[in-house]
Amino acid sequence: MRFSSETSADGVCEQLFTHGEIPGVLWTPAGAAGTRPLILMGHGGGQQKKAPGIVARARRFVAECGFAVAAVDVPGHGDRPVDEEYNQIATENQARVAAGEELAPLVAGFQALVARRTVPEWQAVLDGVQDLDYVGAGPVGYWGVSLGCGLGVPFVADEPRVRAAVLGLGGALASAEAAARITVPVEFLVQWDDERVPRAHGLALFDALASAEKTLHANPGKHGEIPAFELDSTLRFFTRHLG
Repeated sequence: MRFSSETSADGVCEQLFTHGEIPGVLWTPAGAAGTRPLILMGHGGGQQKKAPGIVARARRFVAECGFAVAAVDVPGHGDRPVDEEYNQIATENQARVAAGEELAPLVAGFQALVARRTVPEWQAVLDGVQDLDYVGAGPVGYWGVSLGCGLGVPFVADEPRVRAAVLGLGGALASAEAAARITVPVEFLVQWDDERVPRAHGLALFDALASAEKTLHANPGKHGEIPAFELDSTLRFFTRHLG
């Protein structure tokens, strides 16, 4: 890992890094020492590692729970170079939707393609972050909705270090098989009036999770309208399962 900058505010230290060619950001308590829980966060489509929602949640995880938090740019986002293959697929999908095709299957197919690349990338980033003496090999959680859910489900299914996950705003079309391999506790968010992910698809993904402990949080509103109070529940969830 190569760190390029470090800033601190209100007891939270933020470090920008690259791991290989993967740009990321790490938040830790200022002056942190010793092992602590780590949460990897997956950003939404068209966003990046320091999207406002990612930063707000990360700072609360650190300030209120003492966790470390890492987020990285997925391919074609943030500080990653333009990916011509992904751009071409996105352009083709837009044209197909304009021609009357359903959006959800196209999104699912695209996310399944990207996940084959991001799962090993995220595992490598976890290796690098846990090698730091002020993070260490403590328990790991995952938070991701929308694109962060589509990529996060196969990641959580394949990564044994993850002990708990908050997922949501995703559907079962691309993720049901991976979801059936997830057994850790899950808190799952559904927006009842989601215009991007049909309600039935989100409920099907929740149903596919093999977790003995899984909780569905359904709220009225569109795709990007998760109520602010859900973050309080997320904090309690990760504190309960990560310590």
